[in-house]
Amino acid sequence: MRILLINHYAGSKTHGMEFRPFYLAKEWQALGCEATIVAASFSHLRTTSPNVKLNLVEDCVEDVPYIWLKTPGYQGNGFRRVLNMCAFTAQLFRYKKFLVERCHPDVVITTSTYPLANVPAYRIAKASGAKLVYEVRDLWPLTLVELEGMSRFHPFIQVMQWAENFSYREADRVTCTLPNAASHMISHGMRAEKYAYIPNGVAMDGWQGNGAKLPEGHWKTLSSLKAEGKFLLGYAGSHGVSNALSFFLEAAALLREQPVALVFVGQGPEKEVLQQFASSQELTNVVFLPPVPKACVPALFSLVDAFFLGWQKKSIYRFGISPNKLLDYMMAGKPVIHATAAGNDLVAESKCGFSVQAEDPRGIAEAVSKLVRLPPAEREVMGQRGRRYAQKHHDYGVLARQYLEMFH
Repeated sequence: MRILLINHYAGSKTHGMEFRPFYLAKEWQALGCEATIVAASFSHLRTTSPNVKLNLVEDCVEDVPYIWLKTPGYQGNGFRRVLNMCAFTAQLFRYKKFLVERCHPDVVITTSTYPLANVPAYRIAKASGAKLVYEVRDLWPLTLVELEGMSRFHPFIQVMQWAENFSYREADRVTCTLPNAASHMISHGMRAEKYAYIPNGVAMDGWQGNGAKLPEGHWKTLSSLKAEGKFLLGYAGSHGVSNALSFFLEAAALLREQPVALVFVGQGPEKEVLQQFASSQELTNVVFLPPVPKACVPALFSLVDAFFLGWQKKSIYRFGISPNKLLDYMMAGKPVIHATAAGNDLVAESKCGFSVQAEDPRGIAEAVSKLVRLPPAEREVMGQRGRRYAQKHHDYGVLARQYLEMFH
């Protein structure tokens, strides 16, 4: 089977996020399929951009074929990002014939965020006699309306809505990383039998051993806290408004008298605000550290006792969540405190920690206290339940086979 995977933001181990297309392609290859990834030359998610000087460049990353289509760079979410999206869509139209003749796909998969690329993908699939699969990871444009506050009547939203409806109507199958999204899709023209829930995944090879060595500054800081007898509750990832970290900090104020240190690892637009709040409140039990390379994550997580993941109270989460960082927490084999009001809860399902209401500092603090009081052996059992759950349901090998079963 020949699979053409179109993902504007696709990355790799070499380029950084996002990793899902790369790992799925590797697994499909292991199962005897041919898989080619088509991606834009520029994405804000990547740490390293490919060297693309021509409009189309063929590449190979660990035996996975890539086709990079040249697009302009951008910063933030303004006009230039919209231009970047439009350029990628236009390049797919421009190189339709090349992609058909070069890849001869049996299946064409397009991935959100935005649904506009499904229009040229539909043409590519038709010209190839291939099945078209729309993989939804973010409900655009609804997310922009409910999270960002954009008007439903904004011209950009109207175009995205037309493209989303087109995608649900014309795709042969629709997959989604959100478990409760089918009702929304059906209301926008999808036939119920098209839907399949295939969640986000985790690469098992990244969790064999402790990976790369932790940067010295991180190691010294965490080792010093451990030597002081601190229970380390970690958060690793983006520091943005949607991560609800301000409530985690408010919980720190309620934990001053306990032997607990909150460790923030990462970067993001809210980091400076969070640091200023911690300083103004004299939160000596909070530590901020810079992000680490992905290969260093297992070593980082081995020094942490438990993790925190929080969400805002937003109606968009009624369709469910499938956060990659939670899967990494679970693979580390440590308990998780989950502050959520979403339509699903992997922590509760796997019994790998404690769940509390979103935006509830007191609930977070009480869960931390409860976790600290548990015997280490019980925390170990709790963490291992999460690891086994992730291995059983979220291994990319498992997800790749789910796709192939759906194709057949």
